[in-house]
Amino acid sequence: MAPKFGTSGLRGLVTELTPDLVADYTRSFLAACPVGTGLWVGRDLRDSSPHLAEVVIAAARADGVAVTDCGAVPTPALAMASMAAGAAAVMVTGSHIPADRNGLKYYVPGGEITKAEEAAILAGLGRASADLTAPRRSSFEISGDWAARYRGAFGPCLDGMKVGVWAHSAVSRDGLVACLEALGARVAVLGQSDVFIPVDTEAVPDAVRAHFVEWAEGLDAIVSTDGDGDRPLVADATGQIVPGDVLGQITAALIGADVVVTTVSANTGVDLSGRFGRVVRTRIGSPFVIAAMEEAGGRVVGYEPNGGFLLGFDAAGPAGPLPRLMTRDSLLPIVAALIEAKRAGSLAARVAMEPARFTVTDRLEGIAPEASAALLARLGAGELAAFLAPLGQVMAVDRTDGLRATLEGGGVVHLRPSGNAPEFRVYAEAGTRQAAQELMARAFAQVQDALA
Repeated sequence: MAPKFGTSGLRGLVTELTPDLVADYTRSFLAACPVGTGLWVGRDLRDSSPHLAEVVIAAARADGVAVTDCGAVPTPALAMASMAAGAAAVMVTGSHIPADRNGLKYYVPGGEITKAEEAAILAGLGRASADLTAPRRSSFEISGDWAARYRGAFGPCLDGMKVGVWAHSAVSRDGLVACLEALGARVAVLGQSDVFIPVDTEAVPDAVRAHFVEWAEGLDAIVSTDGDGDRPLVADATGQIVPGDVLGQITAALIGADVVVTTVSANTGVDLSGRFGRVVRTRIGSPFVIAAMEEAGGRVVGYEPNGGFLLGFDAAGPAGPLPRLMTRDSLLPIVAALIEAKRAGSLAARVAMEPARFTVTDRLEGIAPEASAALLARLGAGELAAFLAPLGQVMAVDRTDGLRATLEGGGVVHLRPSGNAPEFRVYAEAGTRQAAQELMARAFAQVQDALA
């Protein structure tokens, strides 16, 4: 795929992320956005990431910006450290996409870049280097600081629990293990890999799910993250994966949120729970969630169905403060789910306390953006009811992001192209897991035929 710049930063095939292109985007970011005390740079564990990080560092130093090289580090840990230092940051990561691709995520001293800052970066491309030589230093302690954040807030809250950590190739794996052990859990490290494995927390393959069931014996839960550590993956004691939006609901309740901001694709359990003063829906993508959180103010949190959780207020745990962190984080929902599992007797029991809404997601890969746009245009022009007729009568349509149709009987089908990969995503929601799976199977077949 050609390099693309959007809500998740710059992404593309490694072969197309040339040094000139990466340096150009780096210079434009530094010129268009506030930098504060300098630039912090981190990276995931892809083979291509060290080289791309060096390109970013060299471009920033040549523009007169002091650089702190953080090495291999989780995205939320980098963001937390750079914001504390009043600095901007670039994370070299392709997140969950395959290893032949990579990308850059951008942070200003206040957090993730906004849609306006994205536009400014695109408008500023083509600047020449200033040919300066700013200083470079290294900092490799920030993963430990990320883990310590939760020990300080919650104390030894997981004493007696045994938790498996699917390490795979996640850059967050050491920090995750350190955090859980600091909270008192006994940890079993599972499936560590020296080869990069793309992990999409919204579309976990059947083979991985089967491993979770196999590994779960004797464990209270299995936890993991995506490649760069900003999205959680949590399974109960039987190996059944808890959806990211359900993790969001549980986490929001644990920390006492009053306002919840989530995307239109999140399941409706948060609305039905009655625990929150207000629920705000946005387009898919953390910049939209962040903008709505800032507008709402107060005891506000945000999350996406991928599980990435944003804390918009200074909360408090039983052992100490839990400061605001306005970037997607995986550790808070993982810790919250385990705390609640211990209180409820099991994670499955705690999940069963949420409203009975079940979501299934899947994706068609290798779908050109033009094909996705053509299908949505056709359905949006009046063909949606006929297209979904085999699934049920359409009662309402939400066009906030793609097409989300509520069907007679309460089922939901949501169709949208990915914003950062050549994929078409399908979401199905219903009142039982079996009904959601059946709805997904039929909806996915419809979309597959239409895009064939």
